[in-house]
Amino acid sequence: MERDSHQFIGQSSAFLDAVERASRAAPLNRPVLVVGERGTGKELIAERLHRLSSRWDGPLVTINCAALPETLIEAELFGHEAGAFTGATRAREGRFEEADGGTLFLDELGTLSMGAQERLLRAVEYGEVTRIGSSRPMRVDVRIVAATNEHLPNMVDKGRFRADLLDRLCFEVITLPPLRVREGDVEVLSEYYGRRMAAELGWAGWPGFGALATQALENHLWPGNVRELRNVVERAVYRWADPEQPVDYIQFDPFDSPWRGGVAASSPAQVQSDNQAASAEPRVSSDLSQAIDVTDFREATEKYEKAVLEQALAKCRYNQRQTAKALNLSYDQLRHTLKKHDLLG
Repeated sequence: MERDSHQFIGQSSAFLDAVERASRAAPLNRPVLVVGERGTGKELIAERLHRLSSRWDGPLVTINCAALPETLIEAELFGHEAGAFTGATRAREGRFEEADGGTLFLDELGTLSMGAQERLLRAVEYGEVTRIGSSRPMRVDVRIVAATNEHLPNMVDKGRFRADLLDRLCFEVITLPPLRVREGDVEVLSEYYGRRMAAELGWAGWPGFGALATQALENHLWPGNVRELRNVVERAVYRWADPEQPVDYIQFDPFDSPWRGGVAASSPAQVQSDNQAASAEPRVSSDLSQAIDVTDFREATEKYEKAVLEQALAKCRYNQRQTAKALNLSYDQLRHTLKKHDLLG
């Protein structure tokens, strides 16, 4: 995601609460743990914590713990001396040394090996790091911000994460809400990204989104959150043929056919083409067809979604976890959708 202040866009209470908690924690020289699904903006919160702290003019060093193999992660974090291992032809400082006087952002924290966690614990607790191949510890002044989409307490229970390290990293825990529970923010973010993409394409103005596109954007569950929304909106604007007409064609998955991916209403020729593509897809069962025998688009969408949920629940004998798996949803996504349709029971 692009890093600028405009990314902090939203009006939902869940979103504003997370940003406010980051602002309050920023001035304190304490570790912060940022928790959230992919695409929710964890790195942006880390940057806010750094910029609003007394370390703002120091370095902000980022490392993705999942991007390096286990054999290299410790050398990357703590550095190494020349000859410490095969290929180490010269000494190299680690990320802790690079971040001295500033902030170290550890993304994907839950992927660290137990050995790396042990060394990290010492660095956090004593402010000292020792390069691989050296016996001389070095003092570092680093504020730790870590992020994960894992449930670390569960990992502690399973013996995959150190409880003492978790205790030291979670002075404050900031949980970023998924987009599907940020009421009203899909519209706000869609307008922002749509307007910006239109300007990039040189359009004279921003025509906005049509009714079909707006409904499709609101109904989508956004498993990729803000990052996915940005891609979907920018792709829709880029592919739209008439900059003077509201954008009314949304394709969620660029690898899918347009009809399966979203809602199409760009032109009679486009609709005809999409209908032909749709005819090759499996037909909806007769009971679901009856459930959507209406003309209003919003009502049809709601009735169809509810019918699919009811049918899947019955097939899975009302086991919600099995139902979520059958529908290719996360458990939280299923619960949110069931609540929307008053099916929690």
